[in-house]
Amino acid sequence: MPIIKVRTSGRSDMVDITREVAAHIPKDLDSGICHLFCLHTTAGLTVNENADPDVTRDMLMALDKIVPWNDSEYRHMEGNSAAHVKSSMMDVSLSVPIESACLVLGTWQSIYFCEFDGPRNRTVHVQFAETL
Repeated sequence: MPIIKVRTSGRSDMVDITREVAAHIPKDLDSGICHLFCLHTTAGLTVNENADPDVTRDMLMALDKIVPWNDSEYRHMEGNSAAHVKSSMMDVSLSVPIESACLVLGTWQSIYFCEFDGPRNRTVHVQFAETL
């Protein structure tokens, strides 16, 4: 099973991993599914726009407004409760169709690894399945 290693650079970060995922697609996979799974409870995965870097900045800003880092009612002793909540909001798995050995994404879409408790070294597992 392919593994993608991601190095994040900040406490909150969105890293485009589309090229790394595409590089693992089996050349003989005509039609199928790519399933990604993030092995972390303070990170996630999403698909969103790749054309304007302000989109990822705006997403992280909005998540910080919805789930602030400093809330006196958090009880988790590690101090990263916000990261756990954001991970669940984004989700830790993602599936993308494959046609002709290529990811089926819209013109402006990319696959993003979403960091909420970095900077860290992270891992995403990738699986491919053929569809009939």
